[in-house]
Amino acid sequence: MIASLPMYDWPELRAATDTYWQAIRGALGHGPAALTRGFTDYMDHWQRPDLLLSQTCGMPFRTRLHDRVTLVGTPDFGLPGCAPGHYCSVLVVNAQDDRAQLSDFAGDIFAYNEGGSQSGWAAPATYFAAHNLRLTRPSATGSHRAALRAVAEGRAAMAAIDAVTWELARRHDPATARLRVLDRTAPTPGLPYITARHADPAPLAAAIATAIAGLDADTRAALMLRGLVQIPVSAYLSVPTPDAPVA
Repeated sequence: MIASLPMYDWPELRAATDTYWQAIRGALGHGPAALTRGFTDYMDHWQRPDLLLSQTCGMPFRTRLHDRVTLVGTPDFGLPGCAPGHYCSVLVVNAQDDRAQLSDFAGDIFAYNEGGSQSGWAAPATYFAAHNLRLTRPSATGSHRAALRAVAEGRAAMAAIDAVTWELARRHDPATARLRVLDRTAPTPGLPYITARHADPAPLAAAIATAIAGLDADTRAALMLRGLVQIPVSAYLSVPTPDAPVA
């Protein structure tokens, strides 16, 4: 079987992520000795019949995966202004940019990680639409970190960054010193843990909850983990899906 935790597996957090996986594996009583890393076809990886555990994004879960995988639970990162297991997108702009209104940025370059991302694209597009605005100049960067650096370096005017990623970036990426938060989107269910379609999620959920509770304080703080929350599939499916970005 295979397992991965790819959504926040930064180089700076690799050791903490490995410690977390070993805690899950120990509580579960079985599983691969090491996490799978280095894959590029995420959709194929997430749908493998030998998938023991992985983490996906809310948008691909609701649009493509919800009936092809099994939901295990959603980690809670204790984000301010968000219910347990929920998150939002942080709309960041360059600290030297004195524009104050959301409408000031609608016609400027908007950096996003990729069009299948809830936090990078769907949440901000929905948020702009709620204010009768559109993101008319989207620019794909390939990752949240690349998007925030594009804004910090003046190559884009705004980016929407997953709130967990933003907190991690504030700790590990100096580019955040050149950014400021303009706004935050409405919270939605966070990035869910999944297993293979016909697998029983209950033992995994129990093992994850046990692992989080038993982590040492430094590892728990590094990964921002507070616990595991059960959010129904219907809550994910109710989140709006905007049109794909058009360059």
